[in-house]
Amino acid sequence: MQQVTEPGLTSAQVAERVAAGQVNAVRRRSSRTVAAIVRANVLTLFNGVIAVLWVLIMIFGEWQDGLFGLVIVANAAIGIVQELRAKRTLDRLAIVNEAPVRVRRDGTDTEVAPRQVVLGDLVLLASGDQLLVDGEVLDADGLEIDESLLTGEADPVHKLPGDEVLSGSFVVAGRGRYVATRVGGDAYAARLAEEASAFSLAHSELREGVTRFIKYVTWLVVPIGALLTWSQVSRQTEIGEAVTGTVAGIVTMIPEGLVLMTSIAFAVGVIRLGRRRCLVQELPAIEILARVDVLCLDKTGTLTSGGMELGEVRPLGGDLPVDEALGALANLDPDPNPTARAVQVRYPDSPGWTATAKVAFSSARKWSGAEFDGHGGWVLGAPDVLLPPGTPAYTEAGALAATGLRVLVLGRVASLRDPDDLGDIEAAAIVVLKQRLRPEAADTLAYFAGQHVAVKVISGDNPESVSAIATTLGIPGGDRAVDARTLPEDDPEKLAEIMDANTVFGRVSPHQKRLFVGALQSRGHTVAMTGDGVNDVLALKDADLGVAMGSGSGATRAVAQIVLMDDSFAGLPSVVGEGRRVLANIERVAGLFLTKTFYAIVLSLLTGVIGLAFPFAPRHSTLINALTIGIPAFFLALAPSNERARGGFVPRVLRLAVPSGIVCAAAVYLSYWIAQSGGLSLAESRTSAVVTLFVAAWWVLALVARPYVWWRVALVASMAGLFALALAVPFAREFFALTLADPAAGLTAAGLGAAAGVVLTGVFAVVRARGGRPSAG
Repeated sequence: MQQVTEPGLTSAQVAERVAAGQVNAVRRRSSRTVAAIVRANVLTLFNGVIAVLWVLIMIFGEWQDGLFGLVIVANAAIGIVQELRAKRTLDRLAIVNEAPVRVRRDGTDTEVAPRQVVLGDLVLLASGDQLLVDGEVLDADGLEIDESLLTGEADPVHKLPGDEVLSGSFVVAGRGRYVATRVGGDAYAARLAEEASAFSLAHSELREGVTRFIKYVTWLVVPIGALLTWSQVSRQTEIGEAVTGTVAGIVTMIPEGLVLMTSIAFAVGVIRLGRRRCLVQELPAIEILARVDVLCLDKTGTLTSGGMELGEVRPLGGDLPVDEALGALANLDPDPNPTARAVQVRYPDSPGWTATAKVAFSSARKWSGAEFDGHGGWVLGAPDVLLPPGTPAYTEAGALAATGLRVLVLGRVASLRDPDDLGDIEAAAIVVLKQRLRPEAADTLAYFAGQHVAVKVISGDNPESVSAIATTLGIPGGDRAVDARTLPEDDPEKLAEIMDANTVFGRVSPHQKRLFVGALQSRGHTVAMTGDGVNDVLALKDADLGVAMGSGSGATRAVAQIVLMDDSFAGLPSVVGEGRRVLANIERVAGLFLTKTFYAIVLSLLTGVIGLAFPFAPRHSTLINALTIGIPAFFLALAPSNERARGGFVPRVLRLAVPSGIVCAAAVYLSYWIAQSGGLSLAESRTSAVVTLFVAAWWVLALVARPYVWWRVALVASMAGLFALALAVPFAREFFALTLADPAAGLTAAGLGAAAGVVLTGVFAVVRARGGRPSAG
């Protein structure tokens, strides 16, 4: 590539374009706007319903019965604050994660933030760079661009001066420069993926499950609410009492805190991971990794550190200029890859070697080369790609690779005119590179083995070399390496079978990495893929969860849902832990919220059919919900948990909540009916119902909180203590309209609640035996 003399834009021209709005201002996808966060937490269906019910109580009832209205304020405030905290964490890390763009301005090459690129900028490209704006190629040196993320075509496209390049593509080989012709929202990728780039959400069974619960409850609230309203009004009581009874039933049916707890759990997870320098680009991504049962690792940059050292160069005989050729090849590219940098340390220059033709390295070819004026053609790459099997050089290289070293061969060729047919290659030397294992790799792999997550090591390197490293790290099955060139790509079922049965795969092409992910997914696996190189992009995009290293290529970081900013593989257990905490705890508290919903539904149906006054007032519901659901759920949703997530969230929670709700409702209505039949007043009868309901609901809390640790025991016990205070303190008793004039009625109510608790214990045991998880920790 001839040296470009164009100075690029001047500072004055850049300022003019910025003032004119011709700048690459695109919305960051890591978080939604403040306005969107406020709308999502305030303008909800249930908030609207609760607001209407609160107004009715303020008009027709007593203000103490309107305490449930505070739920709107609390839910919205807590949800907004937590998500804003998560937004700040995401946005701060997203700025750090942005790969700078190299541009030429005022005759000098400089780096700017992606949003500072302006129309007409001269953008510089090297292997691994992602194109962030559209443009026209000015000059190219072996420039190959992968446009598969845009077009679906897997083969790289050679670009020449005058060709158009599009944002969203990335460089796989060579280098070049292009002039930005479309920026910001006008760029191709921005137009193509406007919705996804604004605030995209990975697939979340948890969110979908909560949404389904809300939909089901919405369908039930309208007809049951109408029946309850009719029954209370037809009793010919005063309008205030009828409205109070109706509101109490409807409010209790609404699982108003469930969405809040889900949002808090996700937001707190993002904040915790942000403190560990893990950027979660899509909030539910932590949930997906909690479900992962197969983790695909790219060896280079994940198990080994990105840098390498040149170990030794073994000449293979003949009077060939090995040192000069290595120096010339290593210093061709002004932006060398790690292999070239390692060679440059020993061979910084080769005077007199002028390249007349060049083939840049790519993961698909696995070699690079050049023709030098007066010195012929030379290639440097994988021995098992460049050398015929059975030759002495091939055998020697294989033996070295089997020890865990990275081995290349230097060869001389007649011509590079046809990169697909190099002809006879004269082996000149074997080049041995030392790879450094990441110090945290062994412990992290041991963690995943303990969590029953299968690890697949997928690498473009020699299978024996990859196997040696896998064995050193103690990966099960690491001693058996599969050469990916022998795999049946045209038989997906057979490929999936081989992927399931083996652990280490070498000589894997970028195209095959993508096939491997799909094959594992076809077997029902939830697949996470880690990587840092441009050859990992397609697999990262197709995996259920893509995890990129912070020092990886811009294209890799752009498509990954999680970026490990400190390049530490040890960060993955933290992500897994957060995901498992979120799923296990939300499932736990969902059982509490939906038990309340179902006992309210059953009570409303019984009240509507039998025609009695509703068993308790809204203030009673506020007290019981706070002590058996609201306060405990807040702590339980944020508690540590390390159980691997399972599918079937919705049916598993319903198997617990439906029978539990029915048991609680039956006990409450029996207690209420006995009190009414015994001639007790409405206030005394409702107090009996409240006592029974608290004991039964508290028992559900005690079962859900298992397995017990000291703080869970203290939490459950303190809720019982607070209810006892509400009964014992005159002010609280008067405030919540509780009357204990008949001790026998109180004992009967408590006994019925305890009897319901015994039945609930049996329900939990049956649910657990059938595969539910009401009390797993």
